[in-house]
Amino acid sequence: MLLRRPATVTESSSPLEPADVPTPVPDDGELLVRVTVCGVCHTDLDIAEGRLAARHYPVILGHEVVGRVAAVGANATGAGFVQGDRVGIAWINWACGFCPACRAGTENLCPRFRSTGCDADGGYAEYVTVPAAFAYPIPPGLPDIDVAPLLCAGAIGWRSLRLTDLRDGEPLGLTGFGASATLVLQLTRRRFPNSAVFVFARNPDERALAVSLGAAWAGDTRDEPPEPPRAIIDTTPAWTPVVAALRCLAPGGRLVVNAIRKEHNDQQALLGLDYARDLWMERGLKSVANVTRADVRELLDMAVSFGLRSTVEEIPLDRANEALSRFRARGTGMTARVLRVSHDDA
Repeated sequence: MLLRRPATVTESSSPLEPADVPTPVPDDGELLVRVTVCGVCHTDLDIAEGRLAARHYPVILGHEVVGRVAAVGANATGAGFVQGDRVGIAWINWACGFCPACRAGTENLCPRFRSTGCDADGGYAEYVTVPAAFAYPIPPGLPDIDVAPLLCAGAIGWRSLRLTDLRDGEPLGLTGFGASATLVLQLTRRRFPNSAVFVFARNPDERALAVSLGAAWAGDTRDEPPEPPRAIIDTTPAWTPVVAALRCLAPGGRLVVNAIRKEHNDQQALLGLDYARDLWMERGLKSVANVTRADVRELLDMAVSFGLRSTVEEIPLDRANEALSRFRARGTGMTARVLRVSHDDA
């Protein structure tokens, strides 16, 4: 499914076009992967609509990729993959390995960082190539369709949770309750069992799900929680929840914004910020930029040990436009959408 140029995604528009393209050939150090499933992320909508520019057009979206190794390129054998291995591909497609950021373990900040489905073609296709060093073996026992959301929603959620600097017993807030937040809530309940989790969500069904998964409280975006959270993770594409979150953040607390881009629809909400009320008292705001390979590996391990699960809806690849349009109509939503590309599941 090709994106030839950015365009607004609606129920009646189809910016992604079905097309036959040559099967890619793995370069030195690369794997050729036959895709079974690929998750649909809000970042895909940002690329489709031009808020995030691709390096080239046309481009194939998709960075929550699960498949089987179809071929191993020259000089890729050292990574340990062989034909038939089940692998995952995430947003981080490549980093240089030599810059100060890479040497410090923050390869997500590499100035030459390359992303899957934006800088390099992604998984809305039958085949995709990836540097072998940036592919992940999938642990046994995790079905392909359940793995896909872990590769982005889960991994970026885990990075966001680490960036809060939360300590066990300190309350955590989550604004929005989509696929990423459902995984963060499960992670928090296991990593910080004495920390209450407060969820801010407009949708009553999302609030009910949050409570069923262990949230201590769930309210609307502007509701006041039982106590000021020490940290809040914003998982929405909007600005209003950011402003609302700062107003209830504890002094010295940190708001972590988990979004690669924000939409412009409610940007005027930022004019409502009041320095003394919302930012003073050493409150901090930190963005999350991309993920590292360590984030993905750690999350996959925790998915097995903690039994992390998302609610998943399977959608055929040729309905990718419909999957993207649902973000516009319903927001992120608590159900992870996963495109079915082939049926090679073990």
